[in-house]
Amino acid sequence: MTTNGKKRQFDEIVAGLVADYPSLGGRPARPRWVLITAAVAGGFAWGLLSVAMVAWGAIGVALTCVVVAAAAAALAWDTHRPRRR
Repeated sequence: MTTNGKKRQFDEIVAGLVADYPSLGGRPARPRWVLITAAVAGGFAWGLLSVAMVAWGAIGVALTCVVVAAAAAALAWDTHRPRRR
């Protein structure tokens, strides 16, 4: 069997497995502009929270902890939720 034949056979096997088990197909990548926008917004929010921690003391620290916990929970939920195809 040639290399092309083996590659074709492998691709057919993988396609069959993905058809039977869609979770094996992986997630589509997010567009680059979404990642850049999220990074800029996160940096801006972190800067504001840093100022709040200095200006408001314990209340600012508590606010920062709540915001970070909410962001971590949202990220975990987004990472582990089932995807529709």
